[in-house]
Amino acid sequence: METIYDFTLPKGYIDGSGELHKRGKMRLATAGDEISATRDPRVLSNPSYLTIVILSKVVTELEGMDAITATTIERLFTADLAFLQDMYQRINDIEAPVMHCVCPDCGKEFDMPINFTQEG
Repeated sequence: METIYDFTLPKGYIDGSGELHKRGKMRLATAGDEISATRDPRVLSNPSYLTIVILSKVVTELEGMDAITATTIERLFTADLAFLQDMYQRINDIEAPVMHCVCPDCGKEFDMPINFTQEG
């Protein structure tokens, strides 16, 4: 079973010296990752910070960087954050969120998966 996955960020992380970092690795999440993230003081004060904390735990490598921290993830471009969120969901077999929809023409109801990284 594969537990570590390579990735290339669409835009790339620019560090303090202006160097661009695009290639990295993400590992599968553990139950401990998710539990400890929910106990993080930053998440307790701002629940939307959960994604940042979890990604900082599972992104194990970004070429040329000594360590990946929550601050590193915070400084990603939004396209790169969305890319990593989508990758996290795919490799950890988390179902994509769905929106319940109603066709305005025929009234048929259906659920539509939401892909936050899809363009166009």
